[in-house]
Amino acid sequence: MSTLPGSVLFLCTRNAIRSPLAEGLMKDELLRAGRTGVFAASAGLYPTDIDGFVVSVLGEQGIDMHRHQSRPFDVHSDGGYDLIIALSKQAEGEALNAMRAQATEVEGWDVLDPSLVDGTRDMKLDAYRETRDQIRAKIKERFDFS
Repeated sequence: MSTLPGSVLFLCTRNAIRSPLAEGLMKDELLRAGRTGVFAASAGLYPTDIDGFVVSVLGEQGIDMHRHQSRPFDVHSDGGYDLIIALSKQAEGEALNAMRAQATEVEGWDVLDPSLVDGTRDMKLDAYRETRDQIRAKIKERFDFS
């Protein structure tokens, strides 16, 4: 567990599933801890609209992501973040390459991509919940909110 950075960017391939989940969960943890002064955002290498299942599973925990706007990584690749957490191997590679000459720390988190799960709507929702819970656990493990 380490202290909170001043700013953190969650990065994935499309900014549709894993990185918006992480952004919403990080903001929720910051709010619960009464921590201000930490900026959290998300971006994607090839941004698309947020996945409806993400809105649903975050909504189950009182986190509203209806207004989430997907953002491209190139807008954020100027080294303006203290930490970039990549949620896909491709995003990790791109972030490491872009941050070579920057002071920004980059780390990769291995989490389930729920869009790869086939089955019924309930099976898919369960996969999204699993990813949500994995990310929340990693956030709590990685950062000291006290």
